[in-house]
Amino acid sequence: MSAFFGLEVRDVTRVFRSGIAVDNVSLKVPQGQLVCFLGPSGCGKTTLLRIIAGLESASSGRLLVDGRDITNVPVEQRNFAMVFQSLALFPHLSVAENIAYSLRLRGVDRANRAARVAELLELIKLPGIGHQSVEKLSGGQRQRVAIARAIAQEPLLFLLDEPLSALDARLRDHMQVELRMLQQKLKITTILVTHDQREAMTIADTIVVMAHGKIQQVGAPIDVYRNPANRFVASFVGQSNLLDAEVLDDTHVRVLGQALPMAKIPRGTSRNTRVTVSVRPEDTRIERADADGGAASHGTLPGEVTFVRDLGDLVELRVVCQGIELISVGAPGQWPGIQHAERVRVRLPADSAAILAN
Repeated sequence: MSAFFGLEVRDVTRVFRSGIAVDNVSLKVPQGQLVCFLGPSGCGKTTLLRIIAGLESASSGRLLVDGRDITNVPVEQRNFAMVFQSLALFPHLSVAENIAYSLRLRGVDRANRAARVAELLELIKLPGIGHQSVEKLSGGQRQRVAIARAIAQEPLLFLLDEPLSALDARLRDHMQVELRMLQQKLKITTILVTHDQREAMTIADTIVVMAHGKIQQVGAPIDVYRNPANRFVASFVGQSNLLDAEVLDDTHVRVLGQALPMAKIPRGTSRNTRVTVSVRPEDTRIERADADGGAASHGTLPGEVTFVRDLGDLVELRVVCQGIELISVGAPGQWPGIQHAERVRVRLPADSAAILAN
């Protein structure tokens, strides 16, 4: 396999009659990483993947591999491999013939094709099924065969368009782990498109969050989760409590009429600036209200429990504070005995809340 140091997407735009699908996107994908394009349907992630693959043309912008411009290089000359959502396996061919398809097109002799197929079947943990028809395979087995067929050609870049979306939840979780382990073993640079934030958080080195054809944030999964760039990212990547707020000073904001301490107010943010406070449910604390409503109210939001859900390892509480619903999750022993309709106070830990510009 030839050396590959990375992909660069530079100022790429794709315009259709219906509108702009990809809007001036720039991105670098380092060699060996697994990068997830994450976003809702219609955000431009699949169009961007198809542009990288060479299946769509960019209206403007450039693509570079290891500094070499491939913008106008035909798809068959890019040495990229792609797995589609439909998998696109050939039903009239056996498993081995499907995997060996690209090798046969490249003129690899029969003996070397057979050896490579056997190697790949071992790699995807399906040894000895090369003679079977792909139509007799389970969904997970077909998925593995499609991946083996794609990597048989030793591509510079491996592209996957929502390849696990048709699987049931349990098998999908299993295949996410399998795919990640395979990618790490092969050290193959991979881009995966998904609308499933859990999938992206599970397997990606880097997440690229997209909306309306634009990149909203690029970062490691935990950085995107803990430090969202804006309200869209906070709400799309995981669950978040989002509250309108007003900056009071360098360390406090006003939320629902209460002054709350905050540790992450960006420097230079002017007093009275309108912002959004984002707090993840697992960081949101619930406290029992004092009967007299005394000193314990400082730095908290009074509310009423409207829903309690015991999930076994976790308990979810929903609390309404002045018409705004907040969600908190924690270990069962964290809120012993808290009941529906109980008056409580919600604490938003100062060092866990993200402050987002409106």
